[in-house]
Amino acid sequence: MSLKELDKVTYFQLNNQVNRPEKGQIPLYHDQEALEAFFKENVIPNTKIFSSLKERLTWLVENDYLEKEFLQKYSFSFLKSFYDTLQNKNFTFKSFMAAYKFYSQYALKTNDGQFYLENYADRVFVNALYYANGKEELAQSLGEEMIHQRYQPATPSFLNAGRKRRGEFVSCFLLQVTDDMNSIGRSINSALQLSRIGGGVGITLSNLREAGAPIKGYKGAASGVVPVMKLLEDSFSYSNQLGQRQGAGVVYLNVFHPDVEAFLATKKENADEKVRVKTLSLGLIVPDKFYELAKNNQEMYLFSPYDVEKIYGVPFSYVDITKDYDQLVADSRITKKKISARDLETEISKLQQESGYPYIVNIDTANKNNPIFGKIIMSNLCSEILQVQNPSVLNDDQSYEELGTDISCNLGSTNIPNLMKSPDFGKSVMAMTRALSFITDTSNIQTVPSIENGNKKAHTIGLGAMGLHTYLAKNQMHYGSEEALDFVDLYFSLLNYWTLKASCKIAQEKNETFFNFEKSTYATGEYFSPYIKEDHFPKTPKVKTLFKDIFLPSKKDWENLQAEVKRYGLYHQNRLAVAPNGSISYINDTSASLTPITQLVEERQEKKIGKIYFPAPHLNNDTLPFYTSAYDLDMRKVIDTYAAAQKHVDQGMSLTLFLRSEIPQGLYEWKKSTKQTTRDLSILRHYAFKKGIKSIYYVRTFTDNAQEIGTSQCESCVI
Repeated sequence: MSLKELDKVTYFQLNNQVNRPEKGQIPLYHDQEALEAFFKENVIPNTKIFSSLKERLTWLVENDYLEKEFLQKYSFSFLKSFYDTLQNKNFTFKSFMAAYKFYSQYALKTNDGQFYLENYADRVFVNALYYANGKEELAQSLGEEMIHQRYQPATPSFLNAGRKRRGEFVSCFLLQVTDDMNSIGRSINSALQLSRIGGGVGITLSNLREAGAPIKGYKGAASGVVPVMKLLEDSFSYSNQLGQRQGAGVVYLNVFHPDVEAFLATKKENADEKVRVKTLSLGLIVPDKFYELAKNNQEMYLFSPYDVEKIYGVPFSYVDITKDYDQLVADSRITKKKISARDLETEISKLQQESGYPYIVNIDTANKNNPIFGKIIMSNLCSEILQVQNPSVLNDDQSYEELGTDISCNLGSTNIPNLMKSPDFGKSVMAMTRALSFITDTSNIQTVPSIENGNKKAHTIGLGAMGLHTYLAKNQMHYGSEEALDFVDLYFSLLNYWTLKASCKIAQEKNETFFNFEKSTYATGEYFSPYIKEDHFPKTPKVKTLFKDIFLPSKKDWENLQAEVKRYGLYHQNRLAVAPNGSISYINDTSASLTPITQLVEERQEKKIGKIYFPAPHLNNDTLPFYTSAYDLDMRKVIDTYAAAQKHVDQGMSLTLFLRSEIPQGLYEWKKSTKQTTRDLSILRHYAFKKGIKSIYYVRTFTDNAQEIGTSQCESCVI
């Protein structure tokens, strides 16, 4: 049967029956029927069969499906033994969605798209060999982690590993624009190039002079940030990866920039088409001072980036607004504009209700907790990457007078339910760290030299997590409960400990540290103080039981690690980041990221085929009471959960807020009506700020007519 002959299959119909209750029950058995039918009707008859591994690998290499170089780093006897080991694990998908996602998006297919050339174990085989780079023991370790779904590389890494005709292993980037035409032009070109290779791009416009600022002494000549936003949106739309998918981008602006109101207005539904941006995402850089002014219902001053840079000698992004606010207000040389902080806060909330935007980056919180020398100035398309950057200085021919450092996102994720069953938690995480190290070491984004330069200096990675709600439900813990927060705190302290351990070991082996390590709080030892002052052990009986067979480092262990890091350094400037986990969470049969599920049976619209339904993983009578929808949770519980993890995560996390237009009575004690208001969102943002949250991703609103606002996904960035 041809892969295109979908009219002859039954698995879509069987899967759709999951959403039709039978005698008040969710008929989960239909999903298993759909899974069986999918393999019988689609996978088995459409998979190319080889008589032996040697024939298979020879054919794939000769026909330009796989690279031969990575295979030649191993003896064939090892390849055969390793391959047989993985196949003998008898990996099986647990849901129709998982199998469908893998075979439709990740499995290698013939050029005409008619036959599958690999199963899940085959893809794991290639990934493990590729990232181990000839090291047999590491390949075996990575194979174990991936076949048991304890570790999941990001989509571009998992998809492209070993392929002869492949895209990049990284598809998320951050660029800084400075206040000159050369930088703007170079950034637009970079956006085109990165979109061409499948990249999602974050760009900060905070340094650009405001509308009406002078150009070469002519007052009122500058057009501000909005025309640049339009140029960027057109660039992302034009560079659409062979017509398969539009490029994706987000622009960030400091909330104290004079164009902030115009910036936000571009996303309003009633915005004039000349300024409206439809596909470009928006994010705000928010210093602490804004929360103070909004809370006290004070007026706030917006400062000219042109004047600030001219007087202070640094781009606007590098000025500490909170620290220097009064000085900036008093400086008569700086052009400024006065607005109501509370009114701006209300406009932000209105737009989040209407569109899901803007993202929020609490920039002072990010920098206060930043162990690295330098300043974080922005984030990425999913708001979890927070790394220091340095601006480039360009000549008139757009060559570099001074090459700055921009950012690429090298991502992977732990699967919480499965990693908690690992025979050796620490060994698992150290193997994952080495896999991600291969990504950063071999990433080669030559089209944007500032990104290549930043990657070479920083060796950054971003190991995250998925499946939190699934794990909590399986172990009968309510999301956001004391036990759940205790678990999250411990889990992420362990990720922190073992990635530090691995990074230190790699630095020792390579005799190399990330750039400016000696200026970090890792080098001084200060970073380790919270772990040395008190033990991080379970506080609740249930969590104590869950970790009873897992090593938990004591204060003494952290002291020893501190000494090792001070002696040998760290290879990676950054190690941890929690991304949204899009399609990857489906093939792992688990809930996405750290977020609560939104539906017991999730409905997903798939292009070309229609709706597919995904029951909550391990849904049964025992887990059902613990699978509360995100829309029926007090969002402070979600914020508390992310805050518990954030203490141990050196970068950020993609925190999404979920709200109903009609809020269930009693869900929030401050509510006097059941209608969601802008005040509710303001309260939640202030609560997140107080809890130490570094960034907020989308705000998703479930409306009266059962539609979701703010549900677009960054396919190039999610893992």
